[in-house]
Amino acid sequence: MNYSFLKKLDYSILIITLILISLGLLVIFSVSYGYDDLDLGNFKKQIIFAAIGIAAMFLISFFDYRFLKNYTAILYLFGVFLLVVVLFAGNTTRGMAGWIDLGFFNLQPAELMKIILIIVLAKYFSFFSGKLFEFKRIIISGVCVGIPVILTLLQPDLGSAAVMIFIWLGMLVAAGIKTNHLIAILLIGILIFAGSYLFFLKDYQKDRLVTFLSPQSDPLGSGYNVIQATIAVGSGGLWGKGLGHGSQSQLNFLPEKHTDFIFAVLAEEMGFVGVIFLLALFAALIFKLTNISLRVQDNFGKMLVAGTVVLLFSHIVINIGMNMGVMPVTGIPLPFISYGGSFLISLLIMLGIIQSVAVKGIKYKLEEEE
Repeated sequence: MNYSFLKKLDYSILIITLILISLGLLVIFSVSYGYDDLDLGNFKKQIIFAAIGIAAMFLISFFDYRFLKNYTAILYLFGVFLLVVVLFAGNTTRGMAGWIDLGFFNLQPAELMKIILIIVLAKYFSFFSGKLFEFKRIIISGVCVGIPVILTLLQPDLGSAAVMIFIWLGMLVAAGIKTNHLIAILLIGILIFAGSYLFFLKDYQKDRLVTFLSPQSDPLGSGYNVIQATIAVGSGGLWGKGLGHGSQSQLNFLPEKHTDFIFAVLAEEMGFVGVIFLLALFAALIFKLTNISLRVQDNFGKMLVAGTVVLLFSHIVINIGMNMGVMPVTGIPLPFISYGGSFLISLLIMLGIIQSVAVKGIKYKLEEEE
């Protein structure tokens, strides 16, 4: 084992990640009390997912992250293939065909595709880093993102599709897109969204958007989830009601409490102090990743880190926003906290790649200059 390499790893990222995972496990364990019988199935599965992800993170951190450049086409085609497969052979949950049953594990291709897009776009933007003033380069990258976005919308998974678009826009900004090009893209995006709302969105997806604006208009229907979540968040007070003692979560008023609305459970049971602690951990992690992105001079490595920051930030803002009634409900998990193996393992794999970038990125740039 290369002990000198181990000394170079960014252990602050590892420690923050482990604390976040532990906090998530604590809340998932607490949620188990809300069932008629104590059911630790999700808690035990999440421990397994976390163990697999942490092992993968350590293993991947030893590899040279630049080898990913050679496999971007294969990764992209594989991700698109899985998105096609899930449309025809995926398990349907709450009207969405988003999971492939592997027997021992339900794979969610959309979560894997987010990571693949970061890698593919990192190579593309680093290769054309001096040519993004050419609008055709931006269009080509948009088509690359558009294919998985459309396939994801067909599931239909509006939340994951939106995150993919945010990753693209965030990485464009990090790559140095011209302001007028960015404004043009945003205007085109608004037109596409308006057309999609009128002709392509399902009725329940339209209901979610309307509910976001006025949840009280249908308190027992489409607005129920948002109302219960905001009640849970507001009832936590300063210190919370204690683990396993949240009335909204333990009495099953709060839906999807181990996934979409786990933040509401945390706020109710750990209070304002628990929320501040969680946000501080997220802020510290994003700060560390941003610092690596600014410090690393290798363009490919810089873009990998930038894409991961956008991914994390998007998930955090959307999930917490929908728990507080200020964002539409889109089924986006809270990083490291929500139950689910696909996103947790994918995210830990990406952190392993970033560890490799943090250790090797500067060295490669110096070697190129020499």
